[in-house]
Amino acid sequence: MIARACNAFVLAFGALLLALICFSWAIVAVVLLPLTTIGRGRRAGRLGAMYCFRTWLATMEALGALRLDLSELDTLRGSGALILAPNHPSLLDAVFIVSRLPDALCVMKGSLLRNFLLAPAARLARYLPNDSLRRLISRAARELELGGQLLLFPEGTRSVGTLGPLTEAVGAVSRGTGVPVQALVIEDEARFLGKGWPLTRIPAFPLSYRVRLGRRFDPPADVRAFTLELERYFARELAAASTAQVSAMPNVESATHIRG
Repeated sequence: MIARACNAFVLAFGALLLALICFSWAIVAVVLLPLTTIGRGRRAGRLGAMYCFRTWLATMEALGALRLDLSELDTLRGSGALILAPNHPSLLDAVFIVSRLPDALCVMKGSLLRNFLLAPAARLARYLPNDSLRRLISRAARELELGGQLLLFPEGTRSVGTLGPLTEAVGAVSRGTGVPVQALVIEDEARFLGKGWPLTRIPAFPLSYRVRLGRRFDPPADVRAFTLELERYFARELAAASTAQVSAMPNVESATHIRG
């Protein structure tokens, strides 16, 4: 009972803190938008998002709510233009990735770009709407030429089960821009804030997450074949990760025998 109450407090505190950080950065972004050039605004916006999310994650780690391994993402800094294609088990996935990469360029739903907490910062960072695939390819090409790293979830939405069906957006953008695709594998044991997770459900902390670098794919000639290959790749990687997690679990029967 006490543990559940503590977890509920940490969850509420974390949500409030994230909202406060986003609100504060939104105010700063509103001030910076008319005062900066597009280039400086883009740089400031992406760095601001990175440090805001990093601050929140560090706080949640200090509270014992999260246990993170995001170090492999750091090797992508300075790697130039890439399309980052992660699986999408939860609402926190973009937060993990943006917190480590100063040139991350997010693709966002139009409704989020109108959200008062997110819109000013998104406009400052020159994040892209997903309103049209053709316009997305055109806009992404301009940003990728400047060295941005486009974050685009192949599933389009959070995973249904271990992995949902993939859309052809990643392959189409890669072919249209000539930029390679870097797969990112997110290992998420708890499925917190995944598809169907009720906002009132209190998880057991700490929640463990790992983001690792997967295969890098060349721009495809055949988008459909590429999408099928990417889907098979993620299915294999996630199945292997799940098997490794099960193998790492303590053998309760053996442990009981040893204690006896």
